[in-house]
Amino acid sequence: MFNPTDIIDILANNVKKTRGPFGIPKFITNRWWKTEEIPEKGEYLLFTGLMYQLAPFIETSTRHLERFEDTRWADEIRFARFVPPRLSGTGLAAMTPIFKQKQAQKALKDITRLLKTSGTDFFYRPQLDEYSGILLYDMGDRQGFADHARYVAENLTKAGVKKIITVDPHTTYALKVLYPEYTGETFEVIPYFELLALESKTADLEVTLHDPCFFGRYLEVSDVPRAVLSNLGIRTSNLRNDQVFTSCCGGPAESVSPALSRSIMEERKKELETPGHPIVAMCPVCAGNLKRSGAQVEDLSAVLARHV
Repeated sequence: MFNPTDIIDILANNVKKTRGPFGIPKFITNRWWKTEEIPEKGEYLLFTGLMYQLAPFIETSTRHLERFEDTRWADEIRFARFVPPRLSGTGLAAMTPIFKQKQAQKALKDITRLLKTSGTDFFYRPQLDEYSGILLYDMGDRQGFADHARYVAENLTKAGVKKIITVDPHTTYALKVLYPEYTGETFEVIPYFELLALESKTADLEVTLHDPCFFGRYLEVSDVPRAVLSNLGIRTSNLRNDQVFTSCCGGPAESVSPALSRSIMEERKKELETPGHPIVAMCPVCAGNLKRSGAQVEDLSAVLARHV
């Protein structure tokens, strides 16, 4: 295990100086929208929180951390705080295959298509789309989280944003539950699948849906994606640990201890593979972690888009 304080210091410094946990310039991470036709005005702002975009970089950094965990080099990570964030971030981006970055963008394009199909009045402005800061909160840097959250919330408020569509559980929980407490700003925050109106009983398929902790245990919205899948004729397997009793994928631990994260996700992988049906995730962190353990996982948006 790495020293948690070292990891927190590095991430907090990156967020403070670049508004992202890895120091990667946003023009590198957030390019998916350039090929999409999305209005700049509408009822709901599509707010990705950059989580899907950051997933391939999380994979790359975790792979390298895994090599040094519990070796004599583990303590040297503390010196990373002295490297300019944009320099280390650009280096991380260079080590991450382009095809991985493009794969990560597909979910956002599928979600956009699903919202359009459902007739949702939404818009997107990349300059308003920021990382939520949730990892700082998860790791105990509440002050760093509050400072960053205020920056994000103030930008949204100045732009007149009142209603927000989110695409991942981490950003949803941050904006819906934490931002009102830490920033004093309240928005109407809705996960994208709550706005989908998809009717087509053409599918004859059963999947095993992995509920991320924030959607399952904390926000308790697991019934909604199941209903959306059911409207398309897609059944969901019953698990002992799902919905409000879901098991963690191990994602929150990956930056401090990739080994611990792997042991947790391998247990969850066994649970998800037991029914023998395709595994579907609703979170880029969960999907990435489960894939790292060898599981075959598809994003919910891809399954829905394929059957619409």
